[in-house]
Amino acid sequence: MTLADQPTEVLAVPAERGACPFDPPPAYDRAREHDPVAPVKLFDGTTAWMLTRHQDVRAVLQDRRFSADGTKSGFPFLSPGRRELATGSITFIRMDDPEHARLRRMLTSDFIIKRVEEMRPQVRAIAVELLDAMTRGRDHADLVAEFALPLPSLVICLLLGVPYEDHAYFQKCSGTLLNASSTGEQVHQAREDLNSYIKQLAESKRDSRDEDIISRLMHREDLSPDEVARMGTLLLVAGHETTANMTSLSILTLLRDPEQMERLRNDNSLIRGAVEELLRYLSIVHTGLPRVATEDVEVNGRTIRAGEGVLLMINTANRDAEAFPDADALDVGRDARRHLAFGFGVHQCLGQPLARAELQIALDVLLNGLPNLRLAVPFKEIPFRHDMLIYGVHKLPIAW
Repeated sequence: MTLADQPTEVLAVPAERGACPFDPPPAYDRAREHDPVAPVKLFDGTTAWMLTRHQDVRAVLQDRRFSADGTKSGFPFLSPGRRELATGSITFIRMDDPEHARLRRMLTSDFIIKRVEEMRPQVRAIAVELLDAMTRGRDHADLVAEFALPLPSLVICLLLGVPYEDHAYFQKCSGTLLNASSTGEQVHQAREDLNSYIKQLAESKRDSRDEDIISRLMHREDLSPDEVARMGTLLLVAGHETTANMTSLSILTLLRDPEQMERLRNDNSLIRGAVEELLRYLSIVHTGLPRVATEDVEVNGRTIRAGEGVLLMINTANRDAEAFPDADALDVGRDARRHLAFGFGVHQCLGQPLARAELQIALDVLLNGLPNLRLAVPFKEIPFRHDMLIYGVHKLPIAW
C-alpha cells in the first residue's frame, strides 16, 4: 500500500498531547501499537508517512536512501514557517553527504568528548555562579530565566566567540525560528537578522587570533562569510535552546517524581545514567524528524515510494516497550543508552557530548545545591511549550 492508496481520513499532525504533558500524544502511541508506518496529513493537505517504532525509526535514520534535504520534492513540513526554516538558508543538517560530511568535519574537533571533558570545570563554575546569583537573598526564582537558559547560552557563546551581552537579541530571534506558529515571513526575517548579526561578528574576527569557532572558521579559505554565518547561527540556536529546555523539563519531571529525585540525591553516581533516561523519557524533539525517500524502500511491511516524506517520531520511539521495558515509567537507574533523543546515523547531533555534560552538571548542582527545591506554583499553572519545535516549559517558578 502506498500513500496514494490511503483512505481520505488520516491523522493530522502534529497531534495534541493527552492528560500527562510529559507523555507523547496518545494518537502516536496508538499508531505505534496498531499502525507503526501510518499515513498522516500535513498542514497543506499533503500526506506523509509517520514512523513510531524504535527499530523502524533507527533503521531509517541510518538508511542513505532517506534524505535530510528539505529542498527535495516530497519533503514533509508541518507549517509554512518550518518550510522556510528548512529551505530558505541551507545548513549542513539539511544536506546529504558528501557536502554534509565536509561541513560537519569542520566542527567535529570542537565537540569531541576529550574537548568537552576539558571544559567541565568551566561549565561547573558557570553553573555554581548562576545558582549563587539566583539564590542570593531570596527563596524563589524562575529556573528557566535565571539558570536553565543562561547556562548553555553562556557556554555556547564562549565556544563561538559571541558576546553574551547580546543574548536577549539572539534568544528573541531563535524564539521566532522555533515557534511552530511563526509564518514563513517571520522565520525568514528572524533568520536573516541572526545571519546578518553573525556575519558582521565574523567579519570583525577576520584578523583575530582567538580560538573560538567563528574566528577559526573565518580563517578557512574554503568558507565564505555567508557560510560561516549560517553555521554560526545553527550552532548558536541549537546550542542553547535544546539544553535549556531539557534542564528545566528534567527538574520539573523529578519534582513530580520525588522518589527518583531522592535516588539521585542519595547516589551521585546515578547522574550520568539519569540524564540518558531523562533524554529518553522526555524526548524534547517532539514533532518528528523529517526525511524523504530517494528510492522505493520497504519499512515494516509498507512500501515507501521515492518522493514520499516520512516523519520519524523520536518521542514515541523512545517509549517503545520492545526497546525499553516499562517504557512509560521514569527509572533513573535504567540503561537508556539506546535512546534516539540525539537522532542516529550520520546526522546524529554533533553537540551531544556538550549537551550531556551540561545536563549532568546542571542536575548535580541544582539537586545538591537546593535540598528543599519545590514548585512555587501549582503544577497546572506551568506553561508548557506546546507551541515550539523544542518542547519544554516557558517558565518554571521554583522555591527552596
